Order: sequence, then C-alpha cells, then structure tokens
Amino acid sequence: MLSCTSSGVAEPEGCLCHRPEMSAVTRRLGAALSRRSFVAGAAASAVLPKLAAAQAPTRIVFTNVRLFDGKSDALRDGLRVLVDGNRIASVAQGNPPPPDGARVIDCGGRVLMPGLIDAHWHAIFAALPLPVLLTAEPSYIQLAASAEAGRTLMRGFTTIRDLGGPSFALKQAIDEGLVVGPRVYPSGAMITASGGHGDLRPLSDLPSDGKPSLTERTGAGIVVDSPDAIRLRVREQLMQGASQIKLVGSGGVSSPRSPLEVASLTEPELRAAVEATADWQTYVTVHAYTPATIARAIAAGAQCIEHAHLMDEASARLMADKGTWLSIQPFLTSEDAPPMTGESQRKMLQVFAATDRAYTLARTHKLKIAFGSDLLFSPALMRRQGTMLTHLSRWFTPVEVLKMATAVNGELLALSGPRNPYSGRIGLVEDGALADLLLVDGNPLADLKLLETPDKNLLVIMKDGKIHKDTLKA
Repeated sequence: MLSCTSSGVAEPEGCLCHRPEMSAVTRRLGAALSRRSFVAGAAASAVLPKLAAAQAPTRIVFTNVRLFDGKSDALRDGLRVLVDGNRIASVAQGNPPPPDGARVIDCGGRVLMPGLIDAHWHAIFAALPLPVLLTAEPSYIQLAASAEAGRTLMRGFTTIRDLGGPSFALKQAIDEGLVVGPRVYPSGAMITASGGHGDLRPLSDLPSDGKPSLTERTGAGIVVDSPDAIRLRVREQLMQGASQIKLVGSGGVSSPRSPLEVASLTEPELRAAVEATADWQTYVTVHAYTPATIARAIAAGAQCIEHAHLMDEASARLMADKGTWLSIQPFLTSEDAPPMTGESQRKMLQVFAATDRAYTLARTHKLKIAFGSDLLFSPALMRRQGTMLTHLSRWFTPVEVLKMATAVNGELLALSGPRNPYSGRIGLVEDGALADLLLVDGNPLADLKLLETPDKNLLVIMKDGKIHKDTLKA
C-alpha cells in the first residue's frame, strides 16, 4: 500500500510498499470497477505472450533427476519424481517403468527443486510505472496486474503472500484458471491507525466524518482507532478470504507524515486484532521497524514481524524467546527501490544502513526467517525478484537461501491453518506435496545467481501439476 499527500497526489517519491501516489490510483480503481468486474477484466489476459499454454493435470514422470527437495543440505542423485494430477505421487530411486499414459521428461541430470515462495509481495500495484498508473483506464491497470502475475510465475515464484491490496479477485481468477499466476495468500486491506503508515486520506478529508473513505472501500487500506474498530475490520478481511491479517505497527519509509519511530497501533488495538484473527484460527503479521514497535506487537501476540530492520539485540532475543517469525527484505542499495527524494530518501537510507546488522542479529539468534522481496511500482524492479533472493548470500549459504525461499516460507504460510486456501504442503518435493516444481539448467546450490535469469535457466516451470514453461519439449 501507499501513502498520500494533502492533495492525494505527490511528487514521485516513496518506498516499495507505500507510495504517496497510490491514493490517486486507488481512487481511480474504486470509482470505475468493482471487485466483480476485476475478475471479468482479468479473464481477458488469460492468453499471455511467450507463455506456454498450461498443460492439463495428468501423470508426468521426471527422470534422471538431481533433486533439491526443499529441506535437505545436499542434492540427491538418480531419482525419479512422479506427478499425478496436482500432487507429487512419489519420489523414488532409479528408473522404474512409468505408469501407462504418463509423459516422461528426461531431466538429463539437471536439478529439480520446489517452486519459489515470496513471503512479501503486492500483486495489484506491481505491474506498471507511476505515469501509467496515474493516467490509464482502471480496466487496463487491472489487466496489467494479471499479466504481472503471469510474469511472476515465469520467474519461478509459484506462490506469493500478498501483504496489502485488493487481491482477492486476482487470486480467484488464477485459481479458476482464468489467468496465469502464482498461488496467492491474500491479506486484503492493510490495517493502520489515523496518521499511521498506510493512512491514504488527503488532509482535505480531515476531520473524519466516520465514514469509510473511497480508498478504504476499494480494499487498499483501512484506518482504525479503537479495539472494537479493528476487530470489525479484521473480521471483514477474513470474511472476504484473507489467509492472514496485515497490521501496521510503526511508521513507514515513504509516508511523509509517519516517521519510522512512530507507534501506529496501541497494544490493546493490536491485541484485539490478534484475538479476532485467532478466533478464525489464523495469524497476524505486523509491519514494525523499531525495537519498541516490535516489542509491542509481540506482547500483543503477533506471530510474525514484517521488516524489523532497526531491531536491536534485545529485539532479536525477544523474537527468539517467543518463537516469532521475522519476514525481512534484503534492501541493500538504491537499485532495490524506486527513486526517492527528501524525507523518504533519508528514511530509506536509514533502512539500507541497518539491513546488514538486522540479518546478522537474526542469524546469530537463530530466528525463523522468511524471504520476501517487497518490490513494487516498477516493471524494472519486478524483474529483480530473483536478484533480491540472491542478496541473501551475504549472510547465508546457497542451500540455506533455497530452504528459506521454499520449505521455510512454506512453514510460515501454513500458520494460516484452516484459512489456508490450498490443501497440501508447498515448498517441498516429497510424496503427497503439491506439485510446484522448477527444473534448473545448472546447480543453484553451487551458483545461486542462476535464479537471477529465470528466462534462461529455468527450463521447466510447473505449478499445481500443470506445466507453464517447457523448453525441453521445444
């Protein structure tokens, strides 16, 4: 989500999650199209250029495989993987005869691995540059979002956790086969407080009359200011199909009226959201940068913290003691963010400077770390999704990075319990897991940078048992 200025449109400055211009964009979306029309519009992009048509679920055998299964420390050689429908039916040694009618794919000793998972993504606002978003027809913006979903899948990311935005209709369209894209774990509208990071109202709307703003009605973000209000809004997101809830506990980089050190939600408000979410047997993740806001979120019962770049030793120790997940992004240089100026640039430089220490503390205290890229608002940045993953090699070995982006991220998504929209294990290559698979031309355990150029190095991409890319067949 993004933040706004008093006029609703500002200079092009902002971070990966929350840009001032999004207020104008969400107004355009809300004024022209309903969520139902989003599904209808997205269906028109089902045929994407340069994407192989998805193969209907059937029996497929991958032979002569070197396997990274998502959890092992080394490759396993000489294996055969049988996919039956949308599940991995068996992983076996040797080369027994394939089932009748099965398609056989000889992998030639290449590495087969689980599809990648991005635990912090914004599917709706990731597709177009600012000038286009501010001038294009809303139907075009929505079509572009579905097209970007296809490109996300072609980068090898078969699953994303969407952490802010009206992605319910896009998820439905993907699940129903109307468009090509990754699995989506939606949060729905990001929930913040008045004046907090993500409060998209222009100053001209103040004082509030208590009615939902147009931005709130589009599902972009919601402003709450009491425990009862946050319970209501949490339940509304869950009713629409949220698999987890995203709260804003601290200030943000691009919000000009929300310094990083500001605490947005009170502990009673955070606790009310946690309790309402627990009633639905899922979890809350909290945007929090500073030690004080991290501690407040954990005291309220949050199971996951987003960002936390400014955490200290005590924060890391607290997360370790409580078993709290850390979903942090490897922001290193200006190449990892859109151009920024003024206060937003100063805050982003503060985050860049703190990233190394945050990851070092997380590793030292053996935190449960999830990988997410949090890229937004630029087609060029979207292409760096795999590059963001390889940034992690500063602190982790290649196999640790690959585990994080597959099986470990899968464990985080499983916290959604019965709100999990997909029945089956993901991020693993093992009997019974969902069939999300990548065939890599090379060994990513030896050269992680292979994933920076997926168009060249990902030879086969399978999601849910369907092949969406197959250069071996060609």
